[in-house]
Amino acid sequence: MADDPLGCLAPFAGRWTGGGDGHYPTIDDFAYDETIEFATIPGKPFLMYVSRTRHRTEGRPLHTENGYLRRSGDDVELLVSQPTGFVEIQRARPEGGVLDFTTLTLERSPDAKPVREVRRRFEVDGDVLVYDFWMAHADTPLTHHLHAELHRASE
Repeated sequence: MADDPLGCLAPFAGRWTGGGDGHYPTIDDFAYDETIEFATIPGKPFLMYVSRTRHRTEGRPLHTENGYLRRSGDDVELLVSQPTGFVEIQRARPEGGVLDFTTLTLERSPDAKPVREVRRRFEVDGDVLVYDFWMAHADTPLTHHLHAELHRASE
């Protein structure tokens, strides 16, 4: 690991921009623009993660979250904190450019909405990053919520 601390995370490093679509049984469908940054710290086996979204037509901020994408043995962990009162730890076994995460921990503050489960999938192929997000909320079972395709931004 000393020679290549990022290993399988290296293809994810950088700034990604693009758009996505959201849907959920309890809300109207929507389109959004997103910027994700996976920033490196030289010599460290993790990437700092920041995601920011805006409503595609209105331009207003929608969602933001921060965290880390880190190597953990043969696996990868995603640690995420959201200002809506959630923290999550997810783990994936890398397969090519795919990280199909399963939740290890999902905790919420006392006044956060009743999200019961989440699932994430990242896939990087060259300069394209595709992700999907599923969520179970209150009485709604685990349901696909977000799909986005982002492109590596030039430096």
